[in-house]
Amino acid sequence: MSKIVEGLLYSESHEWVKVESEGIVIVGITDYAQSQLGSVVFVDLPEAGTKLQREVEFGAVESVKAASDLISPVSGEIMEINEDLIGEPELVNEDAFSAWMLKVELSKPEELDKLMSAAQYAELIK
Repeated sequence: MSKIVEGLLYSESHEWVKVESEGIVIVGITDYAQSQLGSVVFVDLPEAGTKLQREVEFGAVESVKAASDLISPVSGEIMEINEDLIGEPELVNEDAFSAWMLKVELSKPEELDKLMSAAQYAELIK
């Protein structure tokens, strides 16, 4: 069974969102997503300063068996990316919730209301 962390928000495209402070969130992929991909060998992330639109692709994760687009769960501007994932993409497999991908300043904080709770996400992947 995939690990689901309480207190995070989840998208139907299997990204998680952690509210860090007002208007600032951390984004990554779920444990379910990384388990479906298998051994991650490459993570393609945009540069800081890139503008994101909710439900639009922002990068990709490649594994030995598949490539998967990363879909932004929120709109905003990327403040920081997790540089560690560029050199060590396997960190996503080790702990999907520690291997965050983006820190984002939200342009539409109300979009958080469109994301799922941990219980709702558990129902989705059941």
